[in-house]
Amino acid sequence: MPKSIKITSLRDNLAEALKQAKDDNFLIVTKNNQPISALVDIDYFEDLLTISNPRFLSSLEESKRQVKNGEIYTLEEVMKELN
Repeated sequence: MPKSIKITSLRDNLAEALKQAKDDNFLIVTKNNQPISALVDIDYFEDLLTISNPRFLSSLEESKRQVKNGEIYTLEEVMKELN
């Protein structure tokens, strides 16, 4: 279960909350025991943006298709091509 912090505690403990979000990727902020927001580690946030990007998803689908059709290269083939 994700860790959470009450909004009233967040005001007084921002530095610790930011550290917790970095350590755990995110921290849920609650008000009246209901989630209202989240503090998110910047690296994790950038990953979320990447995986939700339509171009990335299209590229991933294309890669899956290539693997399924056997359109793959071995490490040796790649290294030979690079040299």
